Amino acid sequence: MKRKPNRNTWYRADLHLHTPASSDYQETGVGIIDILRRAEAQGLDILALTDHNTVNGYAGMLRDIDRLSFLQTSNRATPDELRLLNEYRRLLDKLLVLPGFEFTATFGFHILGIFSPSTPIRVLEHLLLSLNVPSHALDAGSSEVGASSDVLTAYRAIYEAGGLCIAAHANSAHGVAMFGVEFGGQTRIAYTQDRHLHALEVTDLTRNDKRSTARFFDGSKPEYPRRMRCIQGSDAHRLDSLRDKRGTVNPGVGERITEFALPERSFEALLELFQGADMTRTRPYQPNTKAQDYVQQARETGASVVTAFHPAFDRKDDTLRRIVMDVCAFLNTNGGTLYIGVSADKKQKPLGVENPKQVMELLEREIRRAITPSDFTVEMDAPETQGKTVLRLQVPFGADRPYAIDQSMIYLRDEDTTNLAVRDEIVTLVRQGLALKADQPDSTATLSEPVAAVMPSAQPTAPASQPSSAPSPQPIEPPRSGVELVNVEERDGTRYYAMHDLRNGNVVQNVTRGSSRLLWLYAIKTAEDEAFNPESVDWRGTIGLIRRYTTKGEPRCDLAQQMPDGATRVYYGVAEAALEGAWEVFAPIDE
Repeated sequence: MKRKPNRNTWYRADLHLHTPASSDYQETGVGIIDILRRAEAQGLDILALTDHNTVNGYAGMLRDIDRLSFLQTSNRATPDELRLLNEYRRLLDKLLVLPGFEFTATFGFHILGIFSPSTPIRVLEHLLLSLNVPSHALDAGSSEVGASSDVLTAYRAIYEAGGLCIAAHANSAHGVAMFGVEFGGQTRIAYTQDRHLHALEVTDLTRNDKRSTARFFDGSKPEYPRRMRCIQGSDAHRLDSLRDKRGTVNPGVGERITEFALPERSFEALLELFQGADMTRTRPYQPNTKAQDYVQQARETGASVVTAFHPAFDRKDDTLRRIVMDVCAFLNTNGGTLYIGVSADKKQKPLGVENPKQVMELLEREIRRAITPSDFTVEMDAPETQGKTVLRLQVPFGADRPYAIDQSMIYLRDEDTTNLAVRDEIVTLVRQGLALKADQPDSTATLSEPVAAVMPSAQPTAPASQPSSAPSPQPIEPPRSGVELVNVEERDGTRYYAMHDLRNGNVVQNVTRGSSRLLWLYAIKTAEDEAFNPESVDWRGTIGLIRRYTTKGEPRCDLAQQMPDGATRVYYGVAEAALEGAWEVFAPIDE
């Protein structure tokens, strides 16, 4: 177990800044000292110089300081040179300046590598050369470098070199999320979920609706099980912002920044934050706004596959046992966060937890005793919300699965509930655990299984935007939510179903009305009680909407799909929030 320190300080950082060492820098006559002065004026504490495929900007600053220091020690410095040296020293005492680069990977995807100031420049140049950046390009600072290394190779190289690996402007141009394109499903999963990637830099971090990039990568989608830390940076190519003729705003230094809660202002503290699971230590900087209530924000979203709530903690009931069950389920699914002392109902006032320190100690002992294997760390802290102290437990994605309570009871998270795993799910967990231990994908596991998304995988195929010949039409994949009945047989008067759970790709055999979960039971009842009528379907080509309904306040729908062989597949209980790609035609229009 691990308790988080409460002595963090919020530091403002811009981790994506260019200098005139980038060939596309937009102003002339600007020096590094001018960038540092502007960073100070913007109230920054930390900045990273990340020029295109080069470290010449940062290296030039070091050379300039070394030259001025030599002139000073040899008593040859002019008054202007001494003033410049003192200005450098003053600014570098106030600012943590980190070396880095913006690497252009195969097919033009941009990746930030950010390192400790103690990293030698030659090491960073060697790293760029190893990523197939031509030697002449190390001086050019161009975003065009030809046939460089692929995205996943770059992630691993930056990670293993001790750097922060961040996907630059992931949701926009040259971004690995590839939003707004019709291809790239498995490629997008691999590029945004790889375990060597620390974070996604996004341009909509202040957006709070369900369409935001941070919400998309919050860990609630089965195909994107790893919750990704999202940050923002200016990507400044100039000192001050400028709106061009097309209306596009080119930000200046420190005009789109992130705050980080750190015990100290250092690269090591920043790296530790990016390696941790606490997303509340990262927030967009918004001046003149009140402190965020992260507990209430979680309640606004509600219980899910990655979030659970326990309204109160009472030693006399089974609360402790249910909390341990949730921890076990999160370990076996996507990881997640538990809130104790507060209800999922955002309208109810929090009850809080009395003696939070004692309760945390009790939880530590019980989780350590009950769950095996014990190779995981649950981070605990005691935030306040609406005047009440509650407990927050942050559970990681478990790598040594399956995890069991008292050696025998294995739990999984199923949307907003925790359930005992059935045989086929346990088999999948074992396969996932073996694949994670081998540090490679299980060749027999489907890519829709959560483990596949976080493992280093075989290289994705080239994006379809660069075809070698006319591409054949891509079949429409099933939605990533809901369930499908794939088979039924009757034995001794009881019907046994094979359920294809679209949320995780698992096929579970021998499901009956009595043994089914809520969504499975809905599908079974609907299939048994209502004959499918193709004429009542709202068809849009080969896909169609059967009905809409609401359960637990969440809008859902039943969908159908005509297959090339003439068969019709029916998908029950698809969450409207999960309608993507071709299925988005049935999504409600946002007001």
